[in-house]
Amino acid sequence: MKLSQFQFELPKARLAQRPAADRDESRLMILHRKEEKLEHHAFKDIINFFEEGDVMVLNNTKVFPARLFGNKEKTGARIEVFLLRELNQEQRLWDVLVDPARKIRIGNKLYFGEDESLVAEVIDNTTSRGRTLRFLFDGSYAEFRLKLKELGQTPLPKYINRETEEEDRERYQTIYAKHEGAVAAPTAGLHFSKHLLKRLEIKGIDLAELTLHVGLGTFSPVEVEDLSKHKMDSEELIINTIASKKVNKALAERRKICAVGTTVMRGLETSVSSAGRLNEYNGWTHKFIFPPYEFSIANSMITNFHTPKSTLLMMVSAFADPDFIKHAYNVAIKEKYNFYSYGDAMLIL
Repeated sequence: MKLSQFQFELPKARLAQRPAADRDESRLMILHRKEEKLEHHAFKDIINFFEEGDVMVLNNTKVFPARLFGNKEKTGARIEVFLLRELNQEQRLWDVLVDPARKIRIGNKLYFGEDESLVAEVIDNTTSRGRTLRFLFDGSYAEFRLKLKELGQTPLPKYINRETEEEDRERYQTIYAKHEGAVAAPTAGLHFSKHLLKRLEIKGIDLAELTLHVGLGTFSPVEVEDLSKHKMDSEELIINTIASKKVNKALAERRKICAVGTTVMRGLETSVSSAGRLNEYNGWTHKFIFPPYEFSIANSMITNFHTPKSTLLMMVSAFADPDFIKHAYNVAIKEKYNFYSYGDAMLIL
């Protein structure tokens, strides 16, 4: 498959700037793969497509407020710092992206907060992801992390052209988020409300959880026409015994296993045994799925509507057939479905 095969015209009006009024009232398109048939529902209707004993696999990563705004020493220039990854807890070293990058050199100091109580020094600018900063802070590590949380903003995707609001702290987070470490939300999960999860539980649908800390690599543009030459950034993945047992039981009983989001699908496909079962896992993954691809674990999938040429669109096309996805996306644009992080959802069966 070539990159150009995943290009399509997406009207700007279809990029959701705000979340739906209620999480589970988002729109839901159902894709039946065998019949190549589409249906239109509200997200809360998803319960009607699953039975007792089926399993939904969720990504319980939690987004941390990764976007900081500081000022450069001497010039006072406003600099945006996007925290990507903690490299060393003791030395408070972080991999970051800076904007505008051209203004930042090794040795520069950046000041954060009105009282400038948090200072960072640029110690490396040769990393593939931007810069390495050492934070200088008088206080314990716990106090330092609290300070980052206090000064940080919710890292909404760049296409949302408005200021971050208080509502985003809660809404750009799944209600089952537990383990902090993501710089972007696993957005398919944003549609689940507490009420809907309770209804699923009452119906006997099992919920399994894994943790995949979403990095910016998931959203990095593909810059090669030959997809086999694209490399994903590594992201941390944890699949525990409880999750693997639930999934393997459902596999043995030929139940529906639903990956809630592309991050879950990548996580599941990273840790498959030679017998086609799910193994426990604790490490990193740079799995890139594009057509053609043989899936081993999940036989259904919940996902949002993705942007042109994205790795997310490529994975969904591998799961449901590129031509069928193209047709579904054309219908979605015509029917005014909302796309991307705060957009509507599809269930692929």
